[in-house]
Amino acid sequence: MSALVTGDAVVLGLRPARLPSRALAILLDLVVYIAGYLLVSVGLVFATASLDDAAHAAVSVAAFVLILVGVPIAVETLSHGRSLGKLALGLRVVRDDGGPIRFRHALVRGAMGVIELLATFGVIASIASLVSERGRRLGDVFAGTLVVRERVPGARVMPVPPPPPWLAGRFTALDLSGVPDGLWLAIRQYLTRMGQLDPQVSAQMAVRLADDLVARTGALPPAGVPAAAFLAAVVHERQSRDAARAFGAGAGPVYGGGYAPAPAPAPVVMPGLTAAGPVAGPVMAASLVSPAPVQPVPPVQPVPPVQPVPPVQPAAPVRATGFAPPA
Repeated sequence: MSALVTGDAVVLGLRPARLPSRALAILLDLVVYIAGYLLVSVGLVFATASLDDAAHAAVSVAAFVLILVGVPIAVETLSHGRSLGKLALGLRVVRDDGGPIRFRHALVRGAMGVIELLATFGVIASIASLVSERGRRLGDVFAGTLVVRERVPGARVMPVPPPPPWLAGRFTALDLSGVPDGLWLAIRQYLTRMGQLDPQVSAQMAVRLADDLVARTGALPPAGVPAAAFLAAVVHERQSRDAARAFGAGAGPVYGGGYAPAPAPAPVVMPGLTAAGPVAGPVMAASLVSPAPVQPVPPVQPVPPVQPVPPVQPAAPVRATGFAPPA
């Protein structure tokens, strides 16, 4: 297993893919892309039969660049590093810190792939993967990416520990739209492995991650809440929102692993009515015919004028360090 370490000293349990599996995935991708290129080329031959040789050459070059360079870049960007060949073999392209790749990472990998894979028939990529400790080709080195194995036999996904019961539902109004994926990944990796760290180092990392999360959400740090418990509560709040969007608003989080339906609202009983229906007899008639007399409302006393409040001097900025130390 690779000893990948994030900026917060959180070890990521990722297994880098080696040359045989990567070569087979690239071969599957090339078969699909070349087959598509041949089909498009045949269609372009009939569509551009009336053009001259220069136009034919320009169309052929454009089709080559679009299908063999542009399509792989678009596929890796939209699938977050999982092309057809990588998906078949359980591989994925991620950043060096374990986060999902973006367009710029896929663009650098695709541009370097023209030289490494197409121009030299994969010779440069094979040599670079054999020399690299983590099996990276030149495109991965320049893009800051790594190809890892997603499906590992016998691997066990460590769940995020649940927050304390007294924190359940406390952060329902927290705005989580400004938290990036990299910070979520670092928080999740820390929570799943904080028991393996030194207690002092674990507490410092929890405060750093909690301060980053507070800065992204724009909310004040909760007083008296340990940083690790705050991180666990916010992560579970995000999982609850994702589950509500996926399975409907009636799903509530159950920390045992599933989701339970929300409790049904209690029936509203009107005067003279019961949950089963109207009350028969003189009770309902009395409640409708003989209302209680209305008491007169006393006159309203005039309100004295409000004294002007002196302006408040702006306070000095407070650092987001309001988290309590772990018990």
